[in-house]
Amino acid sequence: MGIPTNIKTLLSGEVVEWARIEFKETWDPAASLKTVCAFANDLDNWGGGYIIIGVGENNGRPAYPLKGVPTDKLDAFQKDIYAKCKLLRPAYTPIVAIETYQDKQFVILWCPGGDNRPYSSPKTMAKDNKERIHYIRKASNTVEPSDDEEKDLFSLANRVPFDDRINHQAEMSDLNITLIQNYLKEINSSLFEKAKNGDFVEICSDMNIVSRLPEYVKPKNVGLMFFSMEPDKFFPYAQIDIVRFPEGLGGNDIIENTFKGPIHQQLRDALQFIKNTIITEKVVKHADRAEADRFFNYPYAAIEEALSNAVYHRAYDVREPIEVRVEQDRIEIVSFPGPDRSVTQEGLKNYRVSNRRYRNRRIGDFLKELHLTEGRNTGFKRILDALEANGSPKPEFETDDDHSYFISRLFVHEAFLKENDPKGAKKEPKRSQKGAKKEPKRSRKGSERKQAIQTLLRENPAMTQAMLMEELNLSRKQIQRDIKELKEEGVLVREGPNRNGRWILKK
Repeated sequence: MGIPTNIKTLLSGEVVEWARIEFKETWDPAASLKTVCAFANDLDNWGGGYIIIGVGENNGRPAYPLKGVPTDKLDAFQKDIYAKCKLLRPAYTPIVAIETYQDKQFVILWCPGGDNRPYSSPKTMAKDNKERIHYIRKASNTVEPSDDEEKDLFSLANRVPFDDRINHQAEMSDLNITLIQNYLKEINSSLFEKAKNGDFVEICSDMNIVSRLPEYVKPKNVGLMFFSMEPDKFFPYAQIDIVRFPEGLGGNDIIENTFKGPIHQQLRDALQFIKNTIITEKVVKHADRAEADRFFNYPYAAIEEALSNAVYHRAYDVREPIEVRVEQDRIEIVSFPGPDRSVTQEGLKNYRVSNRRYRNRRIGDFLKELHLTEGRNTGFKRILDALEANGSPKPEFETDDDHSYFISRLFVHEAFLKENDPKGAKKEPKRSQKGAKKEPKRSRKGSERKQAIQTLLRENPAMTQAMLMEELNLSRKQIQRDIKELKEEGVLVREGPNRNGRWILKK
């Protein structure tokens, strides 16, 4: 079997949060079985977690150098894992995989949230032990639940999140192997090679996107959302609508664009449309200094995060699309229903939100693997940081008392509302972000020239010095000097040979 990610990604902590990963130097059934139980219970619908055997732990992070598992112990570990997991009640078996990294081997237990919670594990491995505990996960720790937490766990019994449920109306033929292969290749999963020639049902089972009963193999909802060509066949209005009001809400002109298909693809298509059509840049030049002020009507990073969160947290059993409303002075992203009850209106006003339980425990994992969304409770900060860096007004987040909807409201940069600029500052006309990447071919001075180089390299890291010379109408000497200074400032790094290498911009 394989896992739907790779060990390098797990060790980085950039996709799967540290709280969902536990590191063990060796297989320790007494401790690890409790963690398997806690991940299976998945009290907060985080999506379970991973246990990596062969890696030491240092304050919740992997300890280097990595130890690995001796080859002569791999088979014994796997046999004992399956044997000890039979002690869990009700029956639960994690997905066990052997991964090779840095010439060493590791045993990985992928423990997705179970369908039959609550699960219990023996308190000890002693033969006379009869006490069983419904272990849960709190932050990075496996603990015994309090009385209230245990009641909460029992109340969740048989309440599997919608995205992780079996779809009884679908067939395996509704899953597209090409979409699956493209996804596995993009995230560098160890399953990619197997997906090219392996058994289709087995690959889907390894990814946990189908039911595991051999006599009844059906896709899960999350599999249909990402790997069906027409997910709206099963989830009506699972789409993103972008509605523009060029003349304002009272105008006669309304432009609508609808994006359908696999939910990660419709998200990417909608974001690309916004980037090319809606986002514009303004350049303000000053007579007293060479540097120009540059800003956008809306920072792309803020829109990307807000729309990705809407795709992540919407309810796919509600027949309402995600709507992006583009008005003259704002963009509103509306989704249904609202956030978890743990999110309060007061917290939204103060941008202090800690969402305890997640509606879609599987969708989030897929979006994180594709780098389309961040970890838990990081969305607000990313939006606020992007708006602040652009000089934009603060956003508004809105829901009602019944939490029946959620709106992310981003306001246009105030400079795009002014007809005349203060102090007679001369501005270039509004342009699409794509067009704004390229400056007119004329000579520049100092930091403005270096900024133009960075802008071009950010768009195309493979550009050569000759291409930069032509694009910016500069001499080879100017380009070489500016690149040298950018390297000395630690802003620019060259990777690979001159002909086929690429530039890396440091933040």
